[in-house]
Amino acid sequence: MERVWKLYHTGFEEIRKPAVHYGRINADFGQGFYMSDDMEFSVRWAREKRDSDTIINAYELDITGLNILKLERNSEWYEYIYQNRHRRPDAHPEADVIVGPIANDTIFDTLGITTSGILSMEQSLPLLMIGPEYRQIVLKSERAAEQLTWKSARILLPGEIHQYLDAVAREEAAFMKEFASEMAKI
Repeated sequence: MERVWKLYHTGFEEIRKPAVHYGRINADFGQGFYMSDDMEFSVRWAREKRDSDTIINAYELDITGLNILKLERNSEWYEYIYQNRHRRPDAHPEADVIVGPIANDTIFDTLGITTSGILSMEQSLPLLMIGPEYRQIVLKSERAAEQLTWKSARILLPGEIHQYLDAVAREEAAFMKEFASEMAKI
């Protein structure tokens, strides 16, 4: 297993020293610094903002000695995201790094349907298995942040961003069609 991972983060600034205690507490894996090991996928998250450049930062993470939690697209993953989205105490406070699938954009709707009692968790889980699986890597501890080395940053051009946004729109349309089909079966 490789001891150094190449990782990417897209945003509106060059981030040489990321803060793990900044950002949304109710994100998929809780508060942390979110990245991907797939540069193309990281670019897919790119957006444009008036008077700002869109920047992709490249890093290397030395995982030596880090406690890494790897999640798969299953009930444990679903329950962990569910807890984080509802701001419950972190079920894995010992993890320095969490690696796992990104919840599709309908998780808010799926979780809303579940918490309202319309669907059970067992009925909701297959809905979250629809569509492609993309992985996120989240630094959760200061220890992990100290082992992350910023390597470079580059500005993404508007044409590059729009090319990926078009691809994402096509993928989301196919996803919504499959999602609707699965909902009709319930």
